[in-house]
Amino acid sequence: MRKIILSLMALVSLTASAQFGRPRQNPRVPSVVAEVEDFKPAVTNQENRQYPMVNSQRMVRAQISAPTATSVGLDIDGKIYEMTKDENGVWTGTSAPQDEGFHYYQLNIDGASVPDPGSKYFYGAGRWGSGIDVPAADQDFYTVHNVAQGSINEVYYWSSVTESMRHGYVYLPAEYYSNPTKKFPVLYLQHGMGENETGWSAQGHTGIIMDNLIAEGKAVPFIIYMDNGLNARRPGEEGPGFGGRRPQGQGGPGGRGFSNPFEDVLIKDIIPMVEKNYRVLADTPHRAMAGLSMGGMQTHGISMNNPTTFAYIGIFSGGTFRPEELKDNADFKKTNKLIFMSCGGKENMGVDNAAQALKEIGYNAHSYVSPETAHEWQTWRRSLYQFAQLIFK
Repeated sequence: MRKIILSLMALVSLTASAQFGRPRQNPRVPSVVAEVEDFKPAVTNQENRQYPMVNSQRMVRAQISAPTATSVGLDIDGKIYEMTKDENGVWTGTSAPQDEGFHYYQLNIDGASVPDPGSKYFYGAGRWGSGIDVPAADQDFYTVHNVAQGSINEVYYWSSVTESMRHGYVYLPAEYYSNPTKKFPVLYLQHGMGENETGWSAQGHTGIIMDNLIAEGKAVPFIIYMDNGLNARRPGEEGPGFGGRRPQGQGGPGGRGFSNPFEDVLIKDIIPMVEKNYRVLADTPHRAMAGLSMGGMQTHGISMNNPTTFAYIGIFSGGTFRPEELKDNADFKKTNKLIFMSCGGKENMGVDNAAQALKEIGYNAHSYVSPETAHEWQTWRRSLYQFAQLIFK
C-alpha cells in the first residue's frame, strides 16, 4: 500500500505541475505559428472580457496590457509561451493546441506568476487563479439546457472532530423541491489535491451534468454532497494532509496513510449532518462515495475501512482496487453494489484490467477511459457522467 500511495502521489505531483501552473524549470518556448484566426472569447471569461480566446485548433490566446514589463509569457500545460508587445504596451501570445476541457493557467510577467484579469478565478494548486475551458466535441452533457434545474447550496456545519465550523456544498435535484415528501440517495463526492469543495461544482459542472442526465432519464435523481478533504485537522494539528486511513492490515489496524482526519469528519460529522438536515434514504444501499485523484485515494481508503457504509464506489484517476484486498473482505462484498474505476486515455492506470480482475472474484466492476485526455477535469467530468448513470438503480 505504501508503494501504491507514493506512486500515486508522484503522479499527482507531476500532473498537477502541468495542470495547476506551478513554477517549473522548463524554458520559455516561442509562440506557435500558423494559427487559424477564428479565435473566440472563452466561456470562462469574466463578463465583457474578450481575452483569453480559443480557436478551432484548441489554441489559447491571451492578452494583457503591461507597458513597463520586459517579458511576458502564457503559462499553461507545463509550458510558458512567449508573448509579444505592441507599440501600446499590450502583450499577446498563443499556446499550442490544448486538450479539450478545463485548464488552469497563469501569466508570467518579469518572472512573477499572476492570474489573468480576463478570466474567472478557480481554486487549484492551493490558491485562486485563472482557468479556461477549451470547447469539446462532447460538451453538450455539461452545457446548460432548458430542463428542470436543481440547485447547489452552501452548507456550514459544526464538526465534532475538528471542533470548528466547516463548509461544503450540496446538490439538490429539481425533484427535491417539486416532490416534498420524497427521499433521495446521496453521493459523497471529493476533489483532488490542491483543490477544495468548490471544484466539483465550478470546474466539474456537477449540477449541470446531473440536471441533464436526470432530464434525459439516464440517471435517477440523487443528492450530492461535496466537502473539503484537505483542511480537516484536529485541534492542535498543523499542516496540510490528504485524509483517509490505510485500509485495515496495511501498516497496522487503522494506521493512517495520510495525515489528516477527513475520514473521521466524513463518518462522524458529514454523513450524520446530511441525513439529519436533508430528505435522504439513510442506509447503505442508498449511499455512494467517489473522488478524483487524491479524492479517489480517499474514497479507496475510507470505503475499505468502512466496508458497510457505501454501496457504490467511484475512483476517478485515483488508482484501482486490487483483487487480493477484496477477495476475502466479506463485509465489503456483501454490501457493495458497484466499483467504478476510470482515468484519462493519456494516463496509464490499468482500470480495464483491474475491473476485469474484480469481476472474476464476483464484483460488479466497471471501468472507463476518457478519450484523449490526461489527469484533468475533462476526464473527471466524463467520469462523473458515466458513474452517475450506474448508481442507485
